[in-house]
Amino acid sequence: MATVRQKIVIVDDEPDILELIEYSLKKEGYQVFTAANGQEGVALARKILPDLIILDIMMPKMDGIEACRIMRTMPEFKNTFMVFLTARSEEYSEIAGFNVGADDYIAKPIKPRALVSRINAILRRNTQTETIQDSKLEIADLVIDRETFLVYRNGEKVVLAKKEFELLYLLASKPGKVYTREVILRSIWEDSVVVTNRTIDVHIRKIREKLGDKYVSTVKGVGYKFDA
Repeated sequence: MATVRQKIVIVDDEPDILELIEYSLKKEGYQVFTAANGQEGVALARKILPDLIILDIMMPKMDGIEACRIMRTMPEFKNTFMVFLTARSEEYSEIAGFNVGADDYIAKPIKPRALVSRINAILRRNTQTETIQDSKLEIADLVIDRETFLVYRNGEKVVLAKKEFELLYLLASKPGKVYTREVILRSIWEDSVVVTNRTIDVHIRKIREKLGDKYVSTVKGVGYKFDA
């Protein structure tokens, strides 16, 4: 069940979809607000300041991609989860969504129980699967200690190079969130050196060699995420 009545905004131009999702999430205990297009959605979200926004991609007046892009430029939505909901199965639409800052992607037709489960998991990402104490992340069988730049797997020390550690820490700080290559480059290497996508791939490969393949997964055409 939702805690402290978390707020969700749903933006979709199909009334039946809005009604179905609204009913399912209200039943779970969330506060739910709806809008019929991207323009209305942005205005509503600025008023409500929700914990999570569900956006259809194909909508009149302003599509979900543009609405998400606009909101990601606003400081008040820096930590807001944004999820795309769409019937489109083309890979490019999913890539476009992640590139403008989406946290997840749910395909139609809607299966209420599966949808609620996914939303619950997304909203728990910052509290359930990670514990941050004294610059440490404790996730599954890993302890990632930012003070010592050491990683412990099942209690055994694993030494990573500095950039490998920083990359792992970034991904593990929000399990399940897809980080695009552009975000990774800005976060880890900033503008101090010239690096390419190949540089990221090499560092990911080294992390997998040292920790195993189960922690970091590739999202084709987009980037990487940490699997708790």
